[in-house]
Amino acid sequence: MTPLDELCQIPFHQADAAARARILSQLADTELFAALTADPVGDQAELQSFAVDEGRFALACDREDRLAGFIGGPVAHLALPGRVLADALAQEGQGLLINPGEVSELMLDAAMLGWLARALAARPSLGAAETARRLSAPGADAVSVLAAPLAQRLGDMVGLVGQIGLVAAEWAEGRHGHMLILRDVDPAHEDAVAKALAELMAFLPELPGGVDIAFSARALPGQALIIEPPPPKPAAPVARRDPKAPPRLR
Repeated sequence: MTPLDELCQIPFHQADAAARARILSQLADTELFAALTADPVGDQAELQSFAVDEGRFALACDREDRLAGFIGGPVAHLALPGRVLADALAQEGQGLLINPGEVSELMLDAAMLGWLARALAARPSLGAAETARRLSAPGADAVSVLAAPLAQRLGDMVGLVGQIGLVAAEWAEGRHGHMLILRDVDPAHEDAVAKALAELMAFLPELPGGVDIAFSARALPGQALIIEPPPPKPAAPVARRDPKAPPRLR
């Protein structure tokens, strides 16, 4: 199973907001193999597309063999990240069919791809915990929206982020919102980590006052909800051959 398969055990259009955010975030970072009408000529390539009631759709899969299996044989294709393909198709007013016939089948129209491209362009709102006038326990709405998606996203950032503390924050100018305080992040990776979290939050319901991102080497505030990555999946047991079994002959 591919990462998209694992996330789509509940079909995308039936999933809740947190699950859809996770799927779209994974799609953006997945290398897709898009079917072409012919082999590329120089830097020019034409995507295969087909018309349905909802509009025109290009075809792509997250594995080359899936694409060939759906087409019925070898096909000229282009490999590129999902975010790049989504942006290009949105500009052309086309949709995208992904992994047809698989558990992770997605049919995203041009409007959804346009929304995805705008979400991926989200920029983080950076702050510092020290600049807040007051920090307190996060609101229940923020916990319900952010806790599970952030824990899952941390699973993709093992070694980059140690912990995230979610707090409610009040600033000197009177603004009330929330803040994510990230611990144990190498300064060289701060921009990339902040951008990844900003993208994730762009897929989730908006919280009043917004959510700032801050980096700190200090212990997280006592009022914070501590968010940590999910535990790693246990390794599959290694099959051991019965030492008393007869030898295998070839």
